[in-house]
Amino acid sequence: MRPEDPLTFLEEKLRGIMEKGLDAVLWYMRMDLSLHPKLKRISETYLSTVFGLDGEQLMTEELCTKAWDFYSRNLMKLYFGGWIKYNLLKKNKRKKAKQKMALAVVHYNVQILRVIMQKWSMWVQIHKEKMTSDMGAVREMECMSEVQGGVSQDAFLEGEEYSNRDKTGWITELESAWSQLEIFRYVNLVDLARCAQVSQTWMLLTQNSSLWSDINFSSVKHKVQDQIVVNILQKWRPYVLHLNFRGCYSLHWPTFKSISECKNLQDLNLSECQGLNDESMRLVSEGCRALLYLNLLYTDITDGTLRLLSSSFPNLQYLSLAHCRKFTDKGLLYLGTGKGCHKLIYLDLSGCIQISVDGFRNIARGCSGIQDLLINKMPTLTDRCIQALVEKCQQIVSVVFLDSPHLSDTTFKALAECKLVKVSIEGNSQITDLSFKLMSKFCPYIRHIHVADCQKITDAGLEMISPLKHILVLNIADCIRISDGGIRSFVQGSSGTKLRELNLTNCIRVTDLSVTEIAQRCHELTYLNLRYCENVTDAGIEALGNMSSLISIDLSGTSISDMGLKALGRRGKIKELSVSECKNISDTGIQEFCKGTRYLEHCCVSSCPQLTDEAVNTMAFHCHRLTSVSIAGCPKMTDTCIQHLAAACHYLHFLDVSGCIQLTDKALKYLWKGCKQLQILKMLYCRNITKQAVSKDTDKLEKQEHNDADPPSWLG
Repeated sequence: MRPEDPLTFLEEKLRGIMEKGLDAVLWYMRMDLSLHPKLKRISETYLSTVFGLDGEQLMTEELCTKAWDFYSRNLMKLYFGGWIKYNLLKKNKRKKAKQKMALAVVHYNVQILRVIMQKWSMWVQIHKEKMTSDMGAVREMECMSEVQGGVSQDAFLEGEEYSNRDKTGWITELESAWSQLEIFRYVNLVDLARCAQVSQTWMLLTQNSSLWSDINFSSVKHKVQDQIVVNILQKWRPYVLHLNFRGCYSLHWPTFKSISECKNLQDLNLSECQGLNDESMRLVSEGCRALLYLNLLYTDITDGTLRLLSSSFPNLQYLSLAHCRKFTDKGLLYLGTGKGCHKLIYLDLSGCIQISVDGFRNIARGCSGIQDLLINKMPTLTDRCIQALVEKCQQIVSVVFLDSPHLSDTTFKALAECKLVKVSIEGNSQITDLSFKLMSKFCPYIRHIHVADCQKITDAGLEMISPLKHILVLNIADCIRISDGGIRSFVQGSSGTKLRELNLTNCIRVTDLSVTEIAQRCHELTYLNLRYCENVTDAGIEALGNMSSLISIDLSGTSISDMGLKALGRRGKIKELSVSECKNISDTGIQEFCKGTRYLEHCCVSSCPQLTDEAVNTMAFHCHRLTSVSIAGCPKMTDTCIQHLAAACHYLHFLDVSGCIQLTDKALKYLWKGCKQLQILKMLYCRNITKQAVSKDTDKLEKQEHNDADPPSWLG
């Protein structure tokens, strides 16, 4: 519609709107009747009520759209709610099914365990009855042999009566024999073989499988050969749990093949085995899937072995790679890839100077559960290495960094994310009191603090850790800035009464005041080291004499005299005593101390040239439990003291007589006769002991050192 005069048209329409009003306006009312839309008129009353329509109004598209939206939303809500209810029902059903399955698994395992225990009990009973019958047969044979040898008829009847005792009596005797089994757990393989030749009863006892679950070939490392290992492992492989080959240098392919056949093996020590390489480890990995502990210290393994560890030992928890120099950072990446060593909680990387920051980052990627970390003798170790490791390994509770001079307080800032329980660091000139402050703030449960030879540690550091409540071990040896003030602050702190071990070696500013304070406050102290504390005298030592808990004490290089030694032996519970380089003690002091204590096991009086045979004679007479004795640098000692020592101290394992220039070959004869358990003997600078006498019987020892040179001046 195009009007001929638009202005006139608009004027007419506007006048019409003004006359009828805006309520009567419809969008199509000014159009020609032929162009009006054909809309159905809605006249239902309920629609008029719902939509507010009057009799002349029609349903528009906008209202239809609103009605459809309303309907669709309600429909969607209905079905979506039903879908949610359906899924919740399925989820609850799955949860209940899972709970029922867990109960079923527990019930099944209990039933299986019950069946196994019943079968095991039946086997043990049958085995006991067999042992009983065998022992009865042996007893009858003994009785018969006695009769044939001229024993009276009465003795034969007694033997017959003994062999026909009731079952209860036999079981009692059998249990008595089994109680002896514990003794055989403390002997090495050679002695165990000798015990098996004593009698048939002993032979049966040595064949018990429990004795062969833990086999230590290291104790006979100079004698063990492949054939011996193969024979033993083939016989006892189902029972073997622990194997120790430390230092066994003559092992080859047959041994490692036999190890792989021990399917239940859990602990394997191959440290210092010269024949170990990647191929050997491949053989071991073929069968030992249950391995938990693996020690590869000082071996030639490479990245190939580390790849085997990640694929073949998924349950590995303890791993030592100390001083293995042929693997790289890439090898450490294998530990965390694939199946990996994700259960690793103990890792020793001491001496592995080839590892860089990337290597530690590789460890952190897959071994985030590490709790115990040892990195000793690593001059290349820096703060960045520890930071890279701690980024993901935040479960570390124990760290040991001995001889790592480049670490600083930054390392302890990084370790603040971990709840440390043990810290050991030594030989470091960058660690300051700030590290102690960080320990006090972030490590409330720390128990072991070893910060030795750290020159910047002062009394302020000890004062900072004094509020900690759980410290049991404190080692601040060679921290020369420590004085009485720091010791007093710590001892009077929260851990003073709980302290078990305290090492103050070479803390030259410590005096009797600290020692007296220690004696008054540290009621649980068992180990005390005051070595080279020159200002410690008898006044402080007399206070220590009242400590009933003290077991081990080192007073080497102090000003102690005979009076202090006498006071120290008052309680009689000292097991370890070291008074080397103490110029003020004499034979009288040693005698008074030994008369007071009978539990002495370790005694060191080296570099005390004033001592004579009388000191050792009294020691041997009163202290029969001695296992370690050092009289090095005591030139007045003669063969007589060795004679007394060998006659009374049959448990002696270690003896150092270096610099005892009056000893002769007779001393060795006394030792071979009386000290059957001697393992280590040092005879340096003993010019009257000949090489022929030494080479004659020293093959029985694990280690011996001898020369006939003149003693050096530093020996005294």
